[in-house]
Amino acid sequence: MKGKREIKRGREREREREREREREREREREREREREGGGGRERARERERERERERERERKRERKREKERERERERERERERERERERKRERERVRERERERERERERERERERERERERERERVRERERERERDRERESDREREGR
Repeated sequence: MKGKREIKRGREREREREREREREREREREREREREGGGGRERARERERERERERERERKRERKREKERERERERERERERERERERKRERERVRERERERERERERERERERERERERERERVRERERERERDRERESDREREGR
């Protein structure tokens, strides 16, 4: 529990602060009246010019932000084009590997055909040797028979 004295002192400080704020508001109103006073029209024009300058600065900032956004969009488009080129290169590499495998299969088939032709030539030579042996046996038999 706060004592009565602390409560009283707290209320006193609060009233003091309130009076201080009131004095501050009064001083502010005084300064305002002074600005409005003599040559009020000149001051009004000055405020208008100041507002105009502020609007101009705002427009400038806006243009700057817009340019920045535009550059960002451009960078994004560039990154997109780069990704597209990369995908294209990837597809090209895939097709190249595929063509390479196809050529390899073709070479393999060619080697197989070559082996087949070689076996065929070997069979022909074998048949030829067989016929040769037959002729020799035949001529031997003829010599024997005479």
